[in-house]
Amino acid sequence: MTERKTLQKLTLKDNFLFAAVMSEPENCKQLLELTLGVAVDRVEVDTEKSIVYHPQYKGIRLDVFAKDEKGTRFNVEMQVAGRPLERRCRYYHSQMDMDLLLSGVPYGELPDSYVVFLCDFDPFLLGKYRYTVKCVLAEDGSFCYEDGSHTVFLSTKGKNEKEVPESLVRFLRFLSAEETESMGDFGDDYVRRLQLSIRRIKSDREMGERYMLFEEMLKDERAEGWEEGRAKGLAEGRMQGYAQGRIAEAQEMIFEVLSMYGKIPTDLKERICAVKDVAALRQLLKQAAQAKSISEFESVTDL
Repeated sequence: MTERKTLQKLTLKDNFLFAAVMSEPENCKQLLELTLGVAVDRVEVDTEKSIVYHPQYKGIRLDVFAKDEKGTRFNVEMQVAGRPLERRCRYYHSQMDMDLLLSGVPYGELPDSYVVFLCDFDPFLLGKYRYTVKCVLAEDGSFCYEDGSHTVFLSTKGKNEKEVPESLVRFLRFLSAEETESMGDFGDDYVRRLQLSIRRIKSDREMGERYMLFEEMLKDERAEGWEEGRAKGLAEGRMQGYAQGRIAEAQEMIFEVLSMYGKIPTDLKERICAVKDVAALRQLLKQAAQAKSISEFESVTDL
């Protein structure tokens, strides 16, 4: 059985600690400035939607939601598993818009929105530290279609140091570092600030209790079955669509569950990707939700 990490062993690439650190407005503000390459007004982090069970979304969310003084919305999330993120981006943008529309904001006054994914892998395999998504007209690739939505992917596996700011490279190297290495000297003021926040969080008794609660919530969520709560809202709802050919998204849900137990072996990923039957994938999803480790999942499946 894979042993769960303690709070003291977490690094910034662990979702809980990332959300806790970025819940501090100045940390979040500087990350956005580093990511977007522009000055950002004072940001307000919505802690109601971070590090908690949020009934609106029927599950545990560790995204960081923020807005600046102009009303611009930001959704920042850490990703450690190499899975498709494009449709997740679409979902996050739609959620930010829907929250505003339901509060009475007209379509024409919707503010800009940003979705930022920090990836401990290369999402597009092009060796870039930063990927900026832009919409262009198919008939004229030089004409940008601007609707106010922006998506940025940061990758810790980039190789184009000369094309991005040194401060961004130092931050991404810090982000990818393991626990012992992560508290070393990276020669960067922002990284030092984050290291201080991490020390403070790890020594905070209340935060330790929140992490324990978070772990218990994950355990309960698996024990009750992924189809209860969030599963019915996401997994089961999507499974109906998978019957029409959305096999890749079914496999993504399985990877999402398994990634909570640790790094998924490459050969296991390949075996799951080889399964093309929706009913079989549904059974694998249930087994992943009920297992307590990757090894236990492998032992009860026929892969």
